[in-house]
Amino acid sequence: MAYPKPLERLIHAFERFPGVGRRTAERLAFHVLRDQGAGELADAIRDALAESRRCTRCCNVAEQSPCALCSDPKRDASTVMVVEEPRDVEAVERAGAWNGAYHVLMGALNPSDGTEERHLAVGELVRRVKSTPEIVEVILATDPDAEGEATALLVLEALDKADAHITVSRLARGVPAGSALEYLHRGVIEDALEGRVALRRV
Repeated sequence: MAYPKPLERLIHAFERFPGVGRRTAERLAFHVLRDQGAGELADAIRDALAESRRCTRCCNVAEQSPCALCSDPKRDASTVMVVEEPRDVEAVERAGAWNGAYHVLMGALNPSDGTEERHLAVGELVRRVKSTPEIVEVILATDPDAEGEATALLVLEALDKADAHITVSRLARGVPAGSALEYLHRGVIEDALEGRVALRRV
């Protein structure tokens, strides 16, 4: 038995979300139909689409452009941290360890799920660097996985091709503070060994 067309449309809409298959989409759709407060969800989605915009400088999601971070005169605009998603900006801001600028790519290079170079804000970064002489360093802070590494390489090549005369660095990787060696992934240990720092030289 086929579902009514409006319900089928709702199921297909949920299926478009990352990691949501048919069965999960059906559960979500039926939950929406049962939930008397589901109208708030529709209003929230409509408001987010209508009132959110991309910052013309850093490409992050914001209420206005330039966003609050880009407009803050106390931040160091000479160093730009390149991250994959807006949630990465939130994580770094919560840590309180960074006072520079950001550039949000809005994803990572992953052709298998349909994310290609044209979907990422790499061109915007290149134009920003070339039109902003005060930028002296770009820090690649993409995730330490296959997609993140491919994305970092893509950004590096784009900056090299544009002949951008800036320093390009990568976030250090290694043993996290407070962790134990016995629980670490092999890749983490390999990165830590490769990036080891000498305390004394003979």
